[in-house]
Amino acid sequence: MSRYFIEISYKGTRYSGFQSQHNANTVQAEIEKALEVLRKEKTVLVGSSRTDTGVHALRNYFHFDSGLALDRREVVYKLNAILPGDIAIVDIVPVADDAHCRFDAISREYKYFIYQKKDPFLRETAYYYPYRIDRDRIGEAAEIVKGYTDFTSFSKRNTQVKTFNCVINESEWIEEGGCLVYRVKGNRFLRGMVRALTATMLKVGRKRMTLEEFRAIIELRDCTRASFAVPAHGLFLVTVNYPPDFLNNDKVTGG
Repeated sequence: MSRYFIEISYKGTRYSGFQSQHNANTVQAEIEKALEVLRKEKTVLVGSSRTDTGVHALRNYFHFDSGLALDRREVVYKLNAILPGDIAIVDIVPVADDAHCRFDAISREYKYFIYQKKDPFLRETAYYYPYRIDRDRIGEAAEIVKGYTDFTSFSKRNTQVKTFNCVINESEWIEEGGCLVYRVKGNRFLRGMVRALTATMLKVGRKRMTLEEFRAIIELRDCTRASFAVPAHGLFLVTVNYPPDFLNNDKVTGG
């Protein structure tokens, strides 16, 4: 039995998240169906990172095991031919038999996109927010985030995790592609965390909350104090990172 990582990208608009759910179509369900068509057998995928309904990914991973030797280039090409246009297989990479796409990840990076001038081409992949934002204030708020590890206040309720601790290595507001973007990188993220950070910082940027109040919300460890009021479609999982040489294989690109 050999283990493979599948690198994928997808537009999440039509899907009820990344991982399989009962009575809902997901990215995982689509890829498992495509693999079953191609391989004539059921394949169970293990995902690296959950994304909510409507969230997109530029680079995410599954892993699976196969007793058959795979022609990587051929499998990538054929899977892309079977899959709908909003899911793309970027590569299939052979890895060590004990490699795990979730537990071996060392960091993840997200971006939340906001546009402030009406643009019909951005409406499914960024949040239209036509209000004046103090860039200096949200920049200071993003810097504050890096000084904390307990993000209970920015996790949705009923989240089944053992700890709310996350190490945030990078947190900043940047401009990209005509959008104002919150970029954050950390060792792990809680359910709803990036959207909650974004929404709460926007209140700081509109001067509806002080920086001291923002800091207090983090320290209170109470999710009723944070705002979660930004939609899913502005959020992208940018990448999942692994140790050096973990995926050290020649890249295969699919058609």
